[in-house]
Amino acid sequence: MEAQHPGLRSVLDAVRSGRPLSDSELAILESQLRVLRAAGAANPPSAPEPQVTERSVPALPGSMLTGGARADGTAAYAAAGPSTAGFYRVAQGLSLSSIGIGTYRGGQSAGVDAAYIAALRYALAHGVNVIDTSLNYRRQRSEVCVGAALRHFVESEHGRRDGVLVASKGGFLVPGALPRHLPFADEIVGGAHCLAPSFLADQLDRSRRNLGLDVIDLYYLHNPETQARVVDPRIFASRITRAFEYLEYAADEGLIGWYGIATWDGFASGLLSLPTLAATARRVGGERHRFRFVELPLSLGLLDTLPALENGVLREAPDLGITVLASAALMQGRVSRDLPQWITRAMPGLSDAQRAIQFVRSIPGLTTALVGMRDGAHVRENLDLAAHPPLTTAEYRALLD
Repeated sequence: MEAQHPGLRSVLDAVRSGRPLSDSELAILESQLRVLRAAGAANPPSAPEPQVTERSVPALPGSMLTGGARADGTAAYAAAGPSTAGFYRVAQGLSLSSIGIGTYRGGQSAGVDAAYIAALRYALAHGVNVIDTSLNYRRQRSEVCVGAALRHFVESEHGRRDGVLVASKGGFLVPGALPRHLPFADEIVGGAHCLAPSFLADQLDRSRRNLGLDVIDLYYLHNPETQARVVDPRIFASRITRAFEYLEYAADEGLIGWYGIATWDGFASGLLSLPTLAATARRVGGERHRFRFVELPLSLGLLDTLPALENGVLREAPDLGITVLASAALMQGRVSRDLPQWITRAMPGLSDAQRAIQFVRSIPGLTTALVGMRDGAHVRENLDLAAHPPLTTAEYRALLD
C-alpha cells in the first residue's frame, strides 16, 4: 500500500507517533483517498473524474509513465537535437530547448486535439523538450493531448521520458475538475481562483492522471496575483506560504520535481516580488527548496513592460537560483506578421513569426521562449529557427536603442 501510494508514508508515520497532521499532510491524505476510491479500493469517488466528452479525444492512460526530467536524460536529448550554438541552455542542471511548445489556445474539439497531438509529436521529434500546459487549458483537454504525445514519443519513437520537461499549473477552478465538497470555499477569490493546499492536492492529482505521468516535472501556481489584487497582503503571504509548504511536500513525495510561479502581470505590476517569494521558499524548504522557476510574458508586443522586468525579475533570478521562461512569445499570433522595419532589417532571412520568437529567446537571462503551436506549417516554420543562433547581447541591445 505505501509503495503504491507514497504520499501516505509520512501520514502513517504521524498517526503512529501520535503527531497531529499538518495542512499539507491532510491534503495528501485526502488526495490519496481519492486515488484509492477511483481505483475501486474504496467507495465510489466523491469528486467527478476529468470530463472528456468527445469519443475521439485520447483516452486517459491506464498506467503512468514513470520518472521525470533528469540531467543525463536531457543532455542525451540535446546531444541528438539541433547542434546550433545556443539552442539548448542548461538550467537547474537540465539541458532545455530555447523554444518550448505551449498548449493554451484552441477550442474543445477533436480537430484541435488531433492538431495539438501532431504538433507535440513533431516538436518532440525535432529538438523541443520543454512542454507547457495547465489543467484549465481547454478544460483539461490540452493535458490529455500532451500525455498522448509524450507516451507516443516514449513508447513508439524510443524517446526517453527523462529527456523532456513537462510543466503544468494549478490555481484556477476548472468546470468538471472540482472536488464535490469545497472545505476551502472561503479561500476562493472571485469564484475562480484558489491556493488552498487541499485544492492544489486535488488539482495535482487530476493533472497527473490527465498527463499519465507519475511525476510532473514543474508545477506552477497559476497567476497568484489574482489573489494579491483582492486579499490583504498578510493573508496573501499566508496563502503563498501554505501553498509552498504543500508543493515542497509534493516534491518530497516524488509527485513533482520543482515548482514555480506562472504569472501574467504579477511582476510587471509590482503585485509579486521575486525576492520575497524566494525568501518564503527558503523559510519553508531551506536552501535546497524546489521553488526554481517563474514563467511570465515577454514579447515584441509587450515592450512597455520589458525595462521593468529586465531591471527586476530577469536581474534578480540568477542570484536567487531561479530559471525564467517566457510565455506569449507570439502574443497569440498578434506579432507573427506585419512587424516594423526596424525588426525586419535587423533579422533578415527570417519570417515575422521567427523574428518575434528570435527576439524573445535572445533576451538575456531567459532560458526558453514558449510558443503556442498546433498548426503543422507553423510548427515547422517556428522550429526552422533552430538552425539560427540567438542574437548576441550586442545585437539584442542594438534593437532596443
